[in-house]
Amino acid sequence: MPKQKKIKHNKKRKKTSLLFRILQSQQQQLLIALVLISCLLLATIIFIPPKIPDDRPERINAYFEKYNMPLLGHGQAFVDAADTCGMDWRLLPAIAVRESSGGKHMQLNNPFGWGSAKIPFESIDDAIAGVGMNLCGFNTNTAKWYSTTSTYKKLYYYNGTVMPTYPDEVIWIMDQF
Repeated sequence: MPKQKKIKHNKKRKKTSLLFRILQSQQQQLLIALVLISCLLLATIIFIPPKIPDDRPERINAYFEKYNMPLLGHGQAFVDAADTCGMDWRLLPAIAVRESSGGKHMQLNNPFGWGSAKIPFESIDDAIAGVGMNLCGFNTNTAKWYSTTSTYKKLYYYNGTVMPTYPDEVIWIMDQF
């Protein structure tokens, strides 16, 4: 009889040992899962930079506010127009400052003097988008002058052929933003 008790005891030990291994395996899997999740979170923090607030519209609006210019409030429209083609975001507002004192002397919702200030626009935002489209080189009629990525060349063709100091004047204004 003592042999039979030993066999039963071994069976219990094997069941306990198997249960222990299963639990140990689940703990290892949980630990591995936690390590993987931690690594993914760390990689997200390291490799995905935080979104930096875009202060360009506020900088444009602050300039217009400082000089009491009617284009105040259109900062986002200027940035959106520039971002469609990677154009310098300061170019359009600087041209508007040079051409119409930031909208103080604009005609026909045209603060850029576009088309000798004779081309009307439905709104100031339409003017910003329309002139931006041209300066980005998206209009086939004007692309030969404005499809260049050089801000200086864009300004030269905009009004520099008539007024040689024009590009430098607008670039100086751009630096004020």
